[in-house]
Amino acid sequence: MFTAKAQDKRDVEQSGQSSTYASRYMRDPVPKYDLPETGMAAKAARQIILDEMNLDGNPALNTASFVTTWMEPEANELLLKTSDINFIDFDEYPTTSAIHQRVVNMMADILHAPKSDGTAGEEAPAVGTATVGSSEAIMLALLAHKWTWKKKREAAGLAVDQPNLILGADVHTCWEKFGLYFDVEMRVIPLRPGKYVIGPADVEPLIDENTIAVGGVVGTTFTGQNDDFAGINELLLRIKQAKGWDIPIHVDGASGGFVMAFAHPEVAWDFRLEQVRSINVSNHKFGLVYPGMGSVIFRDASCVPEELVFKITYLGGEMLNYSLNFSRSASQVYLQYYNFLRLGRGGYAQIMNNIMANAGYLEQRLMRTGKFDLLTDRNYLPVVVVKLKDDSAYTVFQICEIMRERGWVIPAYALPPDAQEEAVLRIVVKENFSRDMAEMLATDMENALQRMDTDRPTRRHPGTEKKHRIC
Repeated sequence: MFTAKAQDKRDVEQSGQSSTYASRYMRDPVPKYDLPETGMAAKAARQIILDEMNLDGNPALNTASFVTTWMEPEANELLLKTSDINFIDFDEYPTTSAIHQRVVNMMADILHAPKSDGTAGEEAPAVGTATVGSSEAIMLALLAHKWTWKKKREAAGLAVDQPNLILGADVHTCWEKFGLYFDVEMRVIPLRPGKYVIGPADVEPLIDENTIAVGGVVGTTFTGQNDDFAGINELLLRIKQAKGWDIPIHVDGASGGFVMAFAHPEVAWDFRLEQVRSINVSNHKFGLVYPGMGSVIFRDASCVPEELVFKITYLGGEMLNYSLNFSRSASQVYLQYYNFLRLGRGGYAQIMNNIMANAGYLEQRLMRTGKFDLLTDRNYLPVVVVKLKDDSAYTVFQICEIMRERGWVIPAYALPPDAQEEAVLRIVVKENFSRDMAEMLATDMENALQRMDTDRPTRRHPGTEKKHRIC
């Protein structure tokens, strides 16, 4: 009777070599549903997984995702050395706790959070936390605003059973998830053709005494534009003065927060606006860190009800925790600190200016084809969003299928209600998307359009116009 190890040895002896592909595991079916009775050689397991990954898209050609796909070799080394650190265990890993607070402080500085004095004349630490992404960060911020609203209402002897949240249809799905999970009415402002963001005129009719917050987006994922934060802030200040309702703004800066902070520091959308009480960013997007890490930063400690902060003792010393998730690797927090040290304001500004310039070049090349209408002027986010002209004989979904043949991953989708008749292509330009890559994509797009023009009857796929697809 042979053991697995003996069988491996016998295979090698019979083949006369020790190549991974010479082992029997390369001719046996790969376990997919049941745990195998015996294991396999480490090199064989690794190679089988890597071989299957070859069927995925190339991350460097993925223009659909905002998520970072490249970091420097030094960062990759740091990732390996910190991946086994449990982020939540600050008592065991006090350096992780210190690094985390430094990252929160720097994020607060970037977002212009008011600086306050701590004890003995020292500056108080900023209020916020790293999360597994912006979805968790948004949940934490909105939960804090709901509790703040609830406590004020209870103190005044008023009902607390009908909280509502005002937002545009340009938000991420996680906002709707918050409403469902935490029992908050979602008052959604629909988009419409030619208008894909929200402003004070859209918000005002929906506000009442039960509004826990108004949500807005910096750099929408649909068109890359910004909601009118200055206008909404002025509206809420007038309402506070007239009716006493102190309604906060939560800013979703998942995609656009870092870009705006460094490419357009003159624009006030952050804590420079009085009613902005919380901001989330996705560090694993234009914070230039691998997934998954987001952050939520609050204006000050008064924005987080103390009842929501847990005191944890079972891991050693007493730790304060405000999160929806506990155990996770601390590596992304270290990577963000690495980038802050490595790049500084000047480095981030240069990278953001580079990607904005490359997005501008790509936009010009696509518009030069004469086939597209532009949905955004690419002022605030390095994305190019276009739709085909109304007289086009084919669809954006067909174009993205042809581009996939060249390896490009480009999303084609319909906009949210009431602009769902608009189907668009969106291309995200990231740090590792060079001018050379922009030239190659533009050339491949021109070739795809020429192919569609000469082969219209056979390329037509009726019924695809309203599907959402990432090709």
